[in-house]
Amino acid sequence: MSIDVTRLSVKELDALINQAKKRKATLSKRKPVAVVRQKLTQLARAEGYSIAELFAPGPAATPRAVKSAGKASKSKGVSTGKVAPKYRNPSNPAQTWAGRGMQPKWLAEAIGKGGKLEDFLIR
Repeated sequence: MSIDVTRLSVKELDALINQAKKRKATLSKRKPVAVVRQKLTQLARAEGYSIAELFAPGPAATPRAVKSAGKASKSKGVSTGKVAPKYRNPSNPAQTWAGRGMQPKWLAEAIGKGGKLEDFLIR
């Protein structure tokens, strides 16, 4: 990082010096990284974890997450996973519906023309 101080005014230089002094004071109060790492490692071990477990990417297994993992969510907009299709369009077998959410247009139109939902069940 380089700052061209030759083009700064006295006021700008004073502001820069004050910022630098504040930053230097903040950094000087910090403990060395090695000391902090050692403390974190000791704390993790004391709680039964490794540093890799605590800082690995991915979802953390918090007690709340573990507790609710087995329960199906009733909240709107929360996906509970894929479900096998229960209904199939006989005229286009690629079109299926699992029975969740709104009926697809092809099924709603077929029922509107007098068909029964049971006629489209996948056996």
